[in-house]
Amino acid sequence: MSDCTYSTGKRKNAISRTRLYAGTGKITVNGRPFEDYFPRKTLQMVIEQPLKLTKLIGKYDIKANCTGGGVSGQAEALRHGISRALCVIDPELRAVLKAAGLLTRDARKKERKKYGLRGARASFQFSKR
Repeated sequence: MSDCTYSTGKRKNAISRTRLYAGTGKITVNGRPFEDYFPRKTLQMVIEQPLKLTKLIGKYDIKANCTGGGVSGQAEALRHGISRALCVIDPELRAVLKAAGLLTRDARKKERKKYGLRGARASFQFSKR
């Protein structure tokens, strides 16, 4: 397995280190088939989105290491990583992936809780009298 394209994808606190190889379309996440690692169909759809968009399903084997965050954050980090790797392989795919918004790093993160408040913005109930 030489000829490998490497990229990283991020979302919230999740990081995905992604490698693409020419192959048969097998996707492995943390040493497990991605159907086992992401049992929800919506997350599987999210991961396959860049491949379906570029009509490359079944052309590349993907091996990924996902750490941090939750399940959906890891799935979206993996999607980001796959999209970036596809751009390295074929720069002409960039326009298609960019139009679908798959190359943009989703910068939204959980806002920290502020002191004196109940949450990030929610405060305790206020009573004037």
